[in-house]
Amino acid sequence: MSKRKPGRFGAPTPWQRQALADLRAIGAEQPDTLRVVGVPDRTDDGALAITIEIDTRGTVSVEGGIRLQPRERFVLRVPSSPLLPPQVDVTHTRFIGYPHVLQGHRLCLYLDPAREWNPAGGIRSSLNRLWAWLGDAAGNRFNASTALYHAVGGVLHQSAGTPTIVVREPVLGKCVQAAYLIPRTAQRLDLTFTPQEPPTARLPVIILPAPLPMGAGTTLVELLRQIDAPLASRAPTARPFAPAVLTSLATSVVRNAEDTPQYLLLAVPHPAGGPPHLLAGRIPANAANELRSLARRQPGCLSTLTPSAVNPALPIEWCRVSDERHTVTTRRDDNRPVNSYQHKHIHIWGCGGIGSWTAEFIARAGAARITLCDPSVVTGGLLVRQNFLETDLGAAKAAALADRLRNIDDRLTVDIAEGLVPEDAEQIMNHADLVIDATVSLAIGQCLDVLARTPNRKATLAQIATDTRTGTLGILTVCAPRTLQGPHSLDSLAGLSVLDDHQLELYHALWQEAEPDDELIPTRGCSVPTFHGSSADLAAVAATLTTFLGMQLAASKSGTHLVALPHARSGPHHH
Repeated sequence: MSKRKPGRFGAPTPWQRQALADLRAIGAEQPDTLRVVGVPDRTDDGALAITIEIDTRGTVSVEGGIRLQPRERFVLRVPSSPLLPPQVDVTHTRFIGYPHVLQGHRLCLYLDPAREWNPAGGIRSSLNRLWAWLGDAAGNRFNASTALYHAVGGVLHQSAGTPTIVVREPVLGKCVQAAYLIPRTAQRLDLTFTPQEPPTARLPVIILPAPLPMGAGTTLVELLRQIDAPLASRAPTARPFAPAVLTSLATSVVRNAEDTPQYLLLAVPHPAGGPPHLLAGRIPANAANELRSLARRQPGCLSTLTPSAVNPALPIEWCRVSDERHTVTTRRDDNRPVNSYQHKHIHIWGCGGIGSWTAEFIARAGAARITLCDPSVVTGGLLVRQNFLETDLGAAKAAALADRLRNIDDRLTVDIAEGLVPEDAEQIMNHADLVIDATVSLAIGQCLDVLARTPNRKATLAQIATDTRTGTLGILTVCAPRTLQGPHSLDSLAGLSVLDDHQLELYHALWQEAEPDDELIPTRGCSVPTFHGSSADLAAVAATLTTFLGMQLAASKSGTHLVALPHARSGPHHH
């Protein structure tokens, strides 16, 4: 907070005036509980800083919770617009090190302001959040493991223009170890601990001895200071760690090319234990050159470098870390039916309107390997319905789709089987987890009927399709490994049952011959009739069938699902 000359920022906004008036009204109603202290101030960002004092004697404290004084002072920073919630600060360091205390002085009242902040509730709602926060903090009810960015001061460390560092390999237990950055795109660098040849950049990965509750600073010297005295109120540690950090930086910077930046990755221990928080820094090229000069002036004795030798203005920029280590990531779809596809080998025969979308959904679901089979070629008219791009025109569908899937997940193996069906189809029955027929080919369906009788078949067989006229209906037939019938046979049996049931008339079209107007002639002349429907229709049908197929895989059961999208003739339906 800093004082400004009167009038420099103009008068408070109506929202700020209303907030102040409401606070004073509450104080008048409950003078023993809340009091507005002094005159509000303006901050550099245009917020109105209002100091309040509240009576906390009714708050119950337990062991491990924040210890409150009978009356506590807070600074409410009310932004100029109600689009953002007020911020609550303290002017002391008694709360430092507790969960949801950011940079030692800011109370984290809203984890997600977009959902939790309701401007209609006004400043009273913020006071209620503050009282609830104090009750939880004193009662030791915060979960330190989930406190936002708690290990590094509770705020995001990111500088404009820096790349994202992708970390997927585990960080080993060494205090300092060398790693390498592999450029993937202009905005992405992948970290690996496997030695790489130039032009990859070498960087140290450093496990810090303690969290950084005040943040990591914006200069190298500030960072080194925070490492050895992470709490503003605490004296520097008896055995400083900053020289080791500086030495490891110097060791890397002299190995990297002149006029290149120097990166470092900090593994910051979390106060609640568990995997460390990762913080990636970048020393810009000019500053890195200065550090190189410093290191080269002390050849053979880098360990003698001390923070006092570093230019205090040497900047450090912070990069966003895409922390994808298994120990810290949780898949958002872990409890969904598509979880059944994780780590599986899946064949998809037919990469058209349904198959091309299904392949993408399964790739995103975490399949380990997908084998595509479709010899046809991408043409321009398909782009309104199928999962291809302008750059795919003229390419084989399987090849184009394989490229797309490989870009979804580096860990996914995608290969292509030649022909209408793979030559080694019988062997596939014994090593694949799932074979999906999305070809709408009677011949291939009958082929799968024969393959279904393969002794000790491992693969589940499935057939998926939509209707020709609207693209709003879907059918899925699944044959579990112990089922000797193939999907074509089960589909025929299901058709007899459905056609005999007037309550399922909506789905009769799936088994009836197409009427002259049902199919679309995409180009004038002797053009192969094709399907109606949009990409939204087919993606929705494919997504629905992919979900039901995941459920069938989890249950290891055979069966048929019929689905109708919300805009189908009779509305949404599932049978």
